[in-house]
Amino acid sequence: MSQRNDPAPQLDWAAIDTVFLDMDGTLLDLYYDNHFWLEHVPQRYADKLGVSLAEAKDALLPKYRRIQGTLDWYCVDHWSRELGLDIALLKAEVEHLIAVHPFVPDFLDALAAHGKRRVLVTNAHQMSIDLKFRRTRLGGRLEQVICAHDLQLAKETPGFWARVREVEPFDPARTLFVDDNLDVLRAARDYGFRWLLAVSAPDSRAPAREIQEFPAIARFSEILPQLR
Repeated sequence: MSQRNDPAPQLDWAAIDTVFLDMDGTLLDLYYDNHFWLEHVPQRYADKLGVSLAEAKDALLPKYRRIQGTLDWYCVDHWSRELGLDIALLKAEVEHLIAVHPFVPDFLDALAAHGKRRVLVTNAHQMSIDLKFRRTRLGGRLEQVICAHDLQLAKETPGFWARVREVEPFDPARTLFVDDNLDVLRAARDYGFRWLLAVSAPDSRAPAREIQEFPAIARFSEILPQLR
């Protein structure tokens, strides 16, 4: 991973009551998901069809692109039906790759010590959340978990944050939202969030991205000193 030389974004923590956090790529290493969808599923799909791995990838990528950014893209049930594979079972086959990003537990504990409400807001399917919580035990460090599938809208979709407010009342002017998906951050900005933070290194095995559109961090250690 390339090292960031830019100064860490400065956040006015006295003006922030609640912190909304994405899961995959933000709290957890996106390598698991990238490996799962780009390598593991194609291999199992190739085995099912009796074709080469390259042929399976060629067949899958258009299917991925067609619904990317929609709720179905994140839906275990959709992909099980679409591909004729037990996606839940396949996820469990590589669950040893699920990992928490460095400094995440420290950051969550520091938020609690300062009285900030910690809320997970994720597009991930409920089954994926359960699997990852069992593996990481991060659930005990969160006050609330909001799953986009329960709200029937993806985070990228207009109207999503209004539905969130029905189950988790919040003030966009006093809420920090951290995510690695720029489309999701743009939707939050359009909704009126004052505090937005992008994660530039969601996958530990890929280079960090250059992000100009939002304040960005590669790791939570960059802003952790502000809470100590």
